[in-house]
Amino acid sequence: MKKETEQKLKEATLKLSVKEGGAASIMSGLTDSYITPFALTLNANNAQIGFLSSFASLLAPISQILGSRLMEKYSRKKIITIGVTLHALMLLPFVILALFFWKNLFSTHLATVLIVFYSLYAVFGAIAGPAWFSLLGDIVPEEIRGKYFGRRNKICGAIALISSFVAAFILDFFKTKGFVLLGFSVLFLIACIARLISASLFKKHYEPRFKLKKDYYFSIWQFIKKAPSNNFGKFVLFASLMQLAVNIGGIFFSVYMLKELKFSYLVFMLVNLSAALVSLIFMPIWGKFSDKYGNRRLLKIGTILIAIFPIFWTLNSSPIYLILVPQIISGLGWAAFNLGTSNFIYDSVSVPRRGICVAYFNVLAGLGIFIGAILGGFLAQYLEISFMSIYLFLFLLSALVRILVSLIFFRFIKEVKPVKNPKNILSYITEPLSGIMTETKHDIKGLGHLETNLVKSKNSD
Repeated sequence: MKKETEQKLKEATLKLSVKEGGAASIMSGLTDSYITPFALTLNANNAQIGFLSSFASLLAPISQILGSRLMEKYSRKKIITIGVTLHALMLLPFVILALFFWKNLFSTHLATVLIVFYSLYAVFGAIAGPAWFSLLGDIVPEEIRGKYFGRRNKICGAIALISSFVAAFILDFFKTKGFVLLGFSVLFLIACIARLISASLFKKHYEPRFKLKKDYYFSIWQFIKKAPSNNFGKFVLFASLMQLAVNIGGIFFSVYMLKELKFSYLVFMLVNLSAALVSLIFMPIWGKFSDKYGNRRLLKIGTILIAIFPIFWTLNSSPIYLILVPQIISGLGWAAFNLGTSNFIYDSVSVPRRGICVAYFNVLAGLGIFIGAILGGFLAQYLEISFMSIYLFLFLLSALVRILVSLIFFRFIKEVKPVKNPKNILSYITEPLSGIMTETKHDIKGLGHLETNLVKSKNSD
């Protein structure tokens, strides 16, 4: 009886986690895509754009080490709830910065102050990370992990996409009225409220009994020392180097569109959302692919795609082209890479060490982001070239380093769990395509049921 009750609580938490993720996605859609445009509005230069990404990316994962150690003394649910609440409240200083710049108060220093508060925003969000990763690992059954997170990511991604789209309209509306900074303030206020709702939903999560054994802990230096000799360590090193390569140019796609191509916020967001939409469609499909053929194969697909798509950005600057070519490749690649990464960690790490291992993974990945973003920022600010745009040069450089990292390091990673082998190379294409057809049929069938129910409801009235 107790086991049945626990199972029902877990099932309820699985549904609740989707709702919580939806609230968090509203915040993400209103904030993450617009922090660089906000910094540009505050007159941040290229070096400051690099600092904005790099410091947050380094300090956040370091904070996750603290978050993992907090699980020794406090419940995971309490850590998550407090961390997420503070994460939400850190959006309020963004509102104040926008109002200060609007009123021309300390305007020359506000971009630097934004870097500080954005770093704190990232820190508080990160502290909750290991506890969340550990808790969900205990809730989601291993045999449906790929499918569940694929569908959860699809729903959350759809909400983030809609939120980002609405935000673009809000910003363009306020921009035409001459009050774009007021528009940013509105976005950040709504994002704060959404994240506070997310924190309240965490209080309703079921938390299975959890106790860390005394021998669970090992230092990050021990982890780094052993990394080259074990499969998970090699995976972490590969992922960290990929993050370094990505952020040499990846942080400047937004700058390139807004400063050089002069896109409106709506066009800017349409280009960004095209990749998000592709990720949204493919996330559950990649989840099934992961469950069947393994995370290494999924990572391989994602790695190839994210390595080559920046090259296509240099061939044409038309918004239609950017949406239909590089952004589709990007969406496919990042959906595969991100899902493959999270599932690979779950499969590779024992339950007691999930929190500390994901923290160390994020520290090293954050270090890669830090180095890549700093390098990209300094090159964008100080490198003078005349044969092409500095941003396009950084995209090509980033692509080259991504390809080199993929060719040199990926071959050392091994699959963790027993999986099926694809019948042939065409399976890599036919599996996702058949998955799209199946998902579409389910969606159409679901709409049919909805229409039938609405007709019945109308007739009964």
